[in-house]
Amino acid sequence: MFGQLSHELEVNVPASEAWELYSTLRLAKLVEEEPASGIEKIDVIEGDGGAGTILKLTFAGPPLFTVYKEKFTKLDNEKRLKETEVIEGGYLELGFTLFLIRFEVIEKDNDSCIIKSTIEYDVKEEAAANASHVTIDAVANIAELSKNYLTKNKAAKDEH
Repeated sequence: MFGQLSHELEVNVPASEAWELYSTLRLAKLVEEEPASGIEKIDVIEGDGGAGTILKLTFAGPPLFTVYKEKFTKLDNEKRLKETEVIEGGYLELGFTLFLIRFEVIEKDNDSCIIKSTIEYDVKEEAAANASHVTIDAVANIAELSKNYLTKNKAAKDEH
């Protein structure tokens, strides 16, 4: 059973600035530093933030699982597109054969962009009930967190 969820958020910074955050490990650090993210720790297992990078995410509480590994499978600077897939633990232990998160930074005009976050998943028929655990909330929260960070940094730059 295949499913897809998406979320869009407008941010009043140039697309290049938003992509600077999303295309690097700075995003992981930002999420890790935010207690409300539900993520206790993010370890870089392999890589420097580019395609092939593997992260281990440790969650603060056991909602469904406490840890999983994800791999950056695509990082396209031209299209400002980043994809990560769960490669170990987490959703895979709940009968999912695919759990992919795609982040796109879409230029709106010179001073604003849209952060589009998409979750795609495929779950085995016998575990189809577990699809109800998939929610857009986590990536929507990451987009909000990024927006606040980027907006605050832009205001700080504008003051100088």
